[in-house]
Amino acid sequence: MDTKAFKRALQHSENYHRRGFGHKEEVATQLNSEYQSGLIQEIRDNNYSLTRGDVTIRLAEAFGFCWGVERAVAMAYETRKHFPSERIWITNEIIHNPSVNQRLKEMQVGFISLKADEKDFSVVGSGDVVILPAFGASVQEMQLLSDKGCKIVDTTCPWVSKVWNTVEKHKKVECTSIIHGKYKHEETIATSSFAGKYLIVLNLQEAEYVTSYILNGGNREEFLAKFSKACSSGFDPDTDLKKVGIANQTTMLKGETEQIGKLFERTMMKKYGPTELNNHFQSFNTICDATQERQDAMLELVEEKLDFMIVIGGFNSSNTAHLQEIAVEKKIPSYHVDSVERILSENNIEHRQLDGNIEISENWLPDGEIIVGITSGASTPDKVVEDVIKKIFELKKAVAVV
Repeated sequence: MDTKAFKRALQHSENYHRRGFGHKEEVATQLNSEYQSGLIQEIRDNNYSLTRGDVTIRLAEAFGFCWGVERAVAMAYETRKHFPSERIWITNEIIHNPSVNQRLKEMQVGFISLKADEKDFSVVGSGDVVILPAFGASVQEMQLLSDKGCKIVDTTCPWVSKVWNTVEKHKKVECTSIIHGKYKHEETIATSSFAGKYLIVLNLQEAEYVTSYILNGGNREEFLAKFSKACSSGFDPDTDLKKVGIANQTTMLKGETEQIGKLFERTMMKKYGPTELNNHFQSFNTICDATQERQDAMLELVEEKLDFMIVIGGFNSSNTAHLQEIAVEKKIPSYHVDSVERILSENNIEHRQLDGNIEISENWLPDGEIIVGITSGASTPDKVVEDVIKKIFELKKAVAVV
């Protein structure tokens, strides 16, 4: 399938919408009332710090909603206003935040359910409106919805689209796309659908395994078993790793993506020589600015004296998990929560560990004066951050904040 030609044809279809519907100001007022926070603005204005009673809050200088997320949520709200009586579906969560997705359900936006690990599009009929979320949708899903005669509202973040354009460039010169990402993540599934040959590596360790195979050979069957769910159909490591290009899931750790890119560049230079490098290796900058800014701000925050960190974001949010990873590597006690309800009491907090397990920790809130670091993922509204901060103030019997 010529994915580039399909996407171009879809974008020129009268059923395809990638801009708003003229309700921008009305929707902005609604979004501000539902998701913005006066307390968070106060902390921003006070050099990202606020003390109430025994609690000092230190807020990361870049956190929360990014431009792409704001745009996606605003378009979803506009879609509901523009199509007040039509059936509206979304192919996945609009963003990885439970409160925002719950709000859309309350607005009668249906979420496509899974049957045997496959999305059940049988519920979608001709003329229905279908929203593609911020991290995109696979080209196969777009084609299915187009063939059904649906009205498609595409909220895909432009940074994600940039990665799609990159793998299209790889395909044009017959390069295998090495995608730094999680093969189950919706964004990586979408990106790989636009690629030709591809291989998904989760981390530097997997990248080193691949580059060792390129330089030294190895057990082909072992390689294919290791990446059985993370490579294109018919992938052959003995022939498909001669020309490679680097791409990434936009929410991965910036530093690790850069390390992986440099590793493959060095490997291809060693294998084929400096003069042949450009014939065997391609790299374009596809690291999302917002992801980079939030990670950089977190790296700065964890250098301060903190008693513990609260990282706020959806439990299935990749960029939030990577913020938590920074705190863990710094050996700062930290708790990844998706809402204020996870703070059960002054003694117990329910939180997500890096391995994905949910646990309850006891005695998480120290006595006396404390300094608390706070950050949130790119899909987290300020209002959710405010709720968490207020809960800490309340538990420490701090001055009430209105």
